[in-house]
Order: sequence, then C-alpha cells, then structure tokens
Amino acid sequence: MKRIAALALGTAAILAAPAAFAGGPVVPVAEPIVMAPAPVVIVPVTGDWNGGYLGAQLGYADGGSVDGDGALGGVHGGYRWDLGRTVLGVEGMYNSADLSGDNDLITTDNIASITGQVGRDLGKTLVYAKAGVAYADGEIVGQNADDYGYTVGLGVDYQVNQNWTVGGEVSTYSFDDFDDSGVNFNPTAVQVKAAYNF
Repeated sequence: MKRIAALALGTAAILAAPAAFAGGPVVPVAEPIVMAPAPVVIVPVTGDWNGGYLGAQLGYADGGSVDGDGALGGVHGGYRWDLGRTVLGVEGMYNSADLSGDNDLITTDNIASITGQVGRDLGKTLVYAKAGVAYADGEIVGQNADDYGYTVGLGVDYQVNQNWTVGGEVSTYSFDDFDDSGVNFNPTAVQVKAAYNF
C-alpha cells in the first residue's frame, strides 16, 4: 500500500513539473510611465489700447462738383478704454481744409469733430466705427459761413510699438442747409493717421 501511494505521488509530481516550469523564469514587467500632457498656455490676442493719444492726419476730401474737393490735414487726440475684445473711445479732430466746388459756390477752410468710438481689438490691430458732431467754416458765394452737423466713419489703427500707432480712416460729414443757405454740404474724407500713445 505504501508503495502504491509513493508511486502515485511520484507520478503526480512528474506530471506537474513540466507545467510548473513551462514558462521559464518569471521576469517582472515594468509599469508603463504615463506622463501628463504639457499645459497649454493660451496667449490673449488682445492688444493694449488703453490710454490717451495725440497725433496728426493728412488726406483728401471729395464732396462732388458743388461741395468741392481738395486736401485737408490737421491734428487729433483722444482717450480709449480697452475692455478686452471691445474698445471704447472719444476723439477730437481738427482739419485745415482747402475744398472748393464749381464756381467757388462753397469753399471750406476748417472742419472739426468730436466723436465717440466703438472698436474691436484684434491684437495689434484695432478696427473701429465712430460717430459724433462736426463743425465746418468757409464761404458760400463769397460770404463767410459756418455750421454744425454730424459725422460718421470707419477706421483701422495698427500698433507699431508700445508708443506709436498708424492707421487710416474714412469719414463722411453731413451739413444740411449749411448756415441757412439752402445748400447741403456733405464731403467724404479719406485720411492717414499717426499718433503717439501715452
């Protein structure tokens, strides 16, 4: 009986041994290293349009054969509030003008305006619309005349560096019944601008 038990145990051990060693030595497997992705830094595309500025402009105005056309240029200054994507501002502009129409019906010496601005901050570029009151003086049929009206316009400014901007602007002026003359004075001006920012 002891012989049969020993034989059975030996046979079982022989049969189990190949299964135990079938895989060979066990090699530990290193855990994969999982790295977190690098943080994404989002750089804002807005520029810094906040603060005051003073500058000069030069351009050309055309009001047709009656209102006249010619060169104009002068100075401007204002202040802007940068609210992120939106920029609000106020600007005063003075232009010395040399506009004259057919038969010198209207000649214009000066055009000035005070406008509010609403702009879109595109980084170093600002695109804006403006509207406000305007003043012009000159002569109608040889008589001194002046009047108040309004102006609307579109413009774009570009930041060359922290202190200087350059840009362009298109503005139309409307003076209905200029100085009670019965003549409507409505020139459109195209100007290039440069300004120093404080």
